[in-house]
Amino acid sequence: MARQIGFILVAGLVLGACTAPGGTVGNVPETVATLAGPNQNLATARVLPEDGCYWYMHNGQVETTLLPLRTASGNPICVAREG
Repeated sequence: MARQIGFILVAGLVLGACTAPGGTVGNVPETVATLAGPNQNLATARVLPEDGCYWYMHNGQVETTLLPLRTASGNPICVAREG
């Protein structure tokens, strides 16, 4: 019984570490993370002020490149502009 409780506590801690307080995943809000397609590094994602879109660092075999964060259908993910 104690072993089962220990397992549940450890599992809760591990799963709880997947999302940070404040509704974020990696460096992006949860809503952006749910829009983002697979195989993108959300831990390095950030909004660039030049275009208002999210970009992430992709570590390729030869170089590291800044790429736009995209939805599963390939659309870039950007913040709404005020106006």
